Amino acid sequence: MLSIRNIVKQYAGHKALSDVSLEVERGQVYGLLGPNGAGKTSLIRIINQITAPDSGEVYFDGQKLNQSHIERIGYLPEERGLYKKMEIGEQMIYLARLKGLSRADATARLKHWFAKLEMETWWKKKIEELSKGMQQKAQFVATVLHEPDLIILDEPFSGFDPVNAEIIKNEILELNEKGATILFSTHRMESVEELCDAIALINKSHKILDGKVKAIRHSYTSETYLVEYTGAKIHFSDTAPFSVLSETEGDDNSHNIKLKLHQGNSANDVLHYLLPQTRINMLQEVIPSMHEIFIQKVKQTGHE
Repeated sequence: MLSIRNIVKQYAGHKALSDVSLEVERGQVYGLLGPNGAGKTSLIRIINQITAPDSGEVYFDGQKLNQSHIERIGYLPEERGLYKKMEIGEQMIYLARLKGLSRADATARLKHWFAKLEMETWWKKKIEELSKGMQQKAQFVATVLHEPDLIILDEPFSGFDPVNAEIIKNEILELNEKGATILFSTHRMESVEELCDAIALINKSHKILDGKVKAIRHSYTSETYLVEYTGAKIHFSDTAPFSVLSETEGDDNSHNIKLKLHQGNSANDVLHYLLPQTRINMLQEVIPSMHEIFIQKVKQTGHE
């Protein structure tokens, strides 16, 4: 759906993007991650043709990105931009018509979204009369009303309380299930775990990591496991296929250990060693979260 090829962008001596390339597959939920100032918004603005790259190319659905693609893209900017003095209903229709919808189609779709998100009483209200969270919800509707093939969301959960953040998250997933490709920038690592099929991590203008979320997490495993067993405390011998990193004792005669496998050993070897000595309640591999990987990679590139 989206192919970013060797994008370079510089502003008055500041390099925002340095040879950034990434591929967003059709139907993916793709997370664009990175610290503030990393270059995420600069890349999003290039995809939306707000600015142009100094070099490199963007391809949309197999074609070099051009003005005709604007109607197939929905963009929710981090800095929201609705007209504060304009009635919400008329404003939504106006924005939808800019994307190619007729007034009748825009009105019908808007009534559907207003009912779905419990916004029916908002039609005659002005943006300045709404709370920040309500304004965010209105801008989300404006972003998706024309049913774009690619939806770009820059910090979509900013300003939402937990209840409305959950509502918008579910709407994003539903739009994706109906075929939309989602590209979103976020600082909320829990959103990445819940939503994303794949991610790219940008830091100091460079892409430093990308790929499928599950594959990335498994590539950062360190042969570490959590084990819970019940019974007498085990004194581990030198023949154990692992080293114990930590150990705690529960109130119910249970023991929890965190262990690291010795080279060449597997979880099966842990079971083979422990089962003759105790009852095992749980054996679980420690797989790092995207938050932990994010912190690790950013620190490696020298950005605290």
